[in-house]
Amino acid sequence: MRDFSLLRATQPDGAFAEPERAAALALVTHLHEDHTDVAAIESAAGDAGLVLRPAPFVAAADEAVFTDGPETDLAASTLNARTVDEWDRIHLPPFTITAVPAVDGLGDPQLNWVIEADGQRVFHGGDTIFHGYWWLIAKRAGPIDLAVMPINGAVVDVPHLQPPSPLPAVMTPEQAAQAAAILGSRAVLPMHFGVHQPPVYVEAAGAVERLVDASGQLALRVLNLEPGQGIDVAHAVGVPPSVTPAEVRRHGP
Repeated sequence: MRDFSLLRATQPDGAFAEPERAAALALVTHLHEDHTDVAAIESAAGDAGLVLRPAPFVAAADEAVFTDGPETDLAASTLNARTVDEWDRIHLPPFTITAVPAVDGLGDPQLNWVIEADGQRVFHGGDTIFHGYWWLIAKRAGPIDLAVMPINGAVVDVPHLQPPSPLPAVMTPEQAAQAAAILGSRAVLPMHFGVHQPPVYVEAAGAVERLVDASGQLALRVLNLEPGQGIDVAHAVGVPPSVTPAEVRRHGP
């Protein structure tokens, strides 16, 4: 028996604000349960909503351990799921969406996204590790105004990936800040933190505080939102920094 509850979606009560209208589409970075929650996608985009996703993982059952469940759930839904490749560009006015390379720390297919509208570009980093594509992303799809970055630097030990690696399977706070700087971003919004389940999933301590410190050295603003809180990107990246290590509070992805 295997327990992969660490990959199930987690959020505090009231984490999602009631949407004003149905989402135009959903962007899936990778098919792990904490990133492809079919019920959540349906609630945001509707039962027949458009979903852009990476290609399926072509692998044996004992290799596709984390992706099989979400693949089954997505296939059983009525969502309009479409596979896209790296550098595909989709125009859905007012949005232009570019699928960009990512590297999954557990070896499964992953994409990241650059979303552009009204002259603003937002990067969403899924739970990628640090890699060498940042400069190419900046050249082809940047500069970025706001980088939404995973920061918990989690070390993972699961049965089908043995021997385990002591290296982080997600970017550390310092790596997230550096990646945001390479992308030319003016601000970074932390995500993918607040889950600590040792010995299977060991999160880096003080992730937000470390991000604030690292970002300050790179002249990046840090926007640490409360669950359910929204922002106007153009305004948020143009205001003076207002987050300090003493003010941050930990909350989930």
